[in-house]
Amino acid sequence: MAWSLGGVIREHARKHGDRAMITYGTRTITWAEMDARSSRVAQALLAAGLREQSRVAFLDKNGPEYFEVLLGGGKANIVNVAVNWRLTPAEMAYVINDAGARVLVVGPDFVGHLDEMEPTLKSVERIVVIGGHPRHEDYETWVMRHPATDPERPVAATDVAMQLYTSGTTGLPKGAMLTNASLGTLLPHVGPWWQFDESSVNLVCMPLFHIGGSGWALVGMGVGGHTILCREFVPAEILTTLERHQVTNALFVPAMLQFLTMVPGAADRDYRALRSIVYGASPITNEVLVRSMHTFRCPFVQVYGLTETTGAITQLPASDHTVEGPRARLLRSAGRPFPWVELRIVEPGGRTCAPGEVGEVWTRSVQNFKGYWGREEETTRTLGADGWLRTGDAGYLDEEGYLFLTDRVKDMIISGGENVYPAEVENALSDHPAVADVAVIGVPDERWGETVKAVIVRRPGATVEAADVMAFARERLAHFKCPTSVDFVDSLPRNPSGKILKRALREPYWQGHARRIN
Repeated sequence: MAWSLGGVIREHARKHGDRAMITYGTRTITWAEMDARSSRVAQALLAAGLREQSRVAFLDKNGPEYFEVLLGGGKANIVNVAVNWRLTPAEMAYVINDAGARVLVVGPDFVGHLDEMEPTLKSVERIVVIGGHPRHEDYETWVMRHPATDPERPVAATDVAMQLYTSGTTGLPKGAMLTNASLGTLLPHVGPWWQFDESSVNLVCMPLFHIGGSGWALVGMGVGGHTILCREFVPAEILTTLERHQVTNALFVPAMLQFLTMVPGAADRDYRALRSIVYGASPITNEVLVRSMHTFRCPFVQVYGLTETTGAITQLPASDHTVEGPRARLLRSAGRPFPWVELRIVEPGGRTCAPGEVGEVWTRSVQNFKGYWGREEETTRTLGADGWLRTGDAGYLDEEGYLFLTDRVKDMIISGGENVYPAEVENALSDHPAVADVAVIGVPDERWGETVKAVIVRRPGATVEAADVMAFARERLAHFKCPTSVDFVDSLPRNPSGKILKRALREPYWQGHARRIN
């Protein structure tokens, strides 16, 4: 039988229904309670006329209702579409319309967004609002007027279980279709490597519309662990939660680790229950990583993957997190692929690169997504008929098979015919004691086509100037890689996974210019 969302809740409700499944604030939901409530949601979706593989959209911050809809949809073979709540109402409507969702569940914080976008919704036939609404049915009423009977609709390995929308850093969001097979290849197998078992207490604080939120939660749920669910990320509250609930497992993006370690007294708390911290989704500086390892005093595991690969496809295990000696270089690596994952580094002509040679990272495994919903051409450009997925990331494999990422292919700067990878320049500049955050972009240059610009957030109280930064770079980098200009800003724009929005930074400089890469 294929792995399925419905199967996860059925199995653990049967095994230990009276045990805690989710703690959310002061509320605890058992496996049996979630089993019953998700069955009611499944029946509500069937009553709304949703057929197999129809879409239901969910718009709210993290909360147990998300899992009721996700798991209820799984029981009815209905696809969950988690809407990024950081989008504008118009962008939210685009995602909901693009998915063709017939039912929309909206949280109380987004009633104003709903009122603004409702006239533009094209496919939605029923709107349900958590906490009630003058025009739409209250979520609790909707759930409780249907029986707690599991419909047990059959599911296939190739059926879509979740449709997560990419962040849209390069254009409009695209719905990545993740199947039972892709989820079922990763989730049941990584738990032991990340120190999960039935006794795990798993912190979930990433947004659930992100694979690092929903996917991470399902790793813990898949082994029957206890999930500590946070509505959103507030650094001081997260540290208190880790201590109070004796959390054993957590996933953070590097920006989160930076904020957590900046909380006064962060290193003085009791984290003895922590078995591992998994991190990834964006580059991390050595300083932030080492400071985090000293603060939390537990094994760290780095992972690399995409929404389109159902999350992690490589990992750098705790045993490779050595801060001194010749193996310390591996801290800059994304690790090696899982046993069932193939990796290739490919140059633009299609040739497989030799070890140490930079090219685009390609991957092939059952974890690869089914495609972009309704976008056949874009799917074909990303996922070849031979199963190889083009990640858009540039990197290389060393002689031992460790993956080192250099940058996004599209972010590469070509200055006077020389290739400059912004991540390399960012890594160098991040060592400057006055630099808190940095992004490097290419800007138009009449002589060189484009040239290197650094956009920097100063540390509090620092007075570093552009000339200091450029001199610092010249001591560490080849001349053609060094910034020719520096801007200072209060903060850098990031998407929900912590990745810097380079397109937003570049846009003002390229207005009226054509960016040509030969």
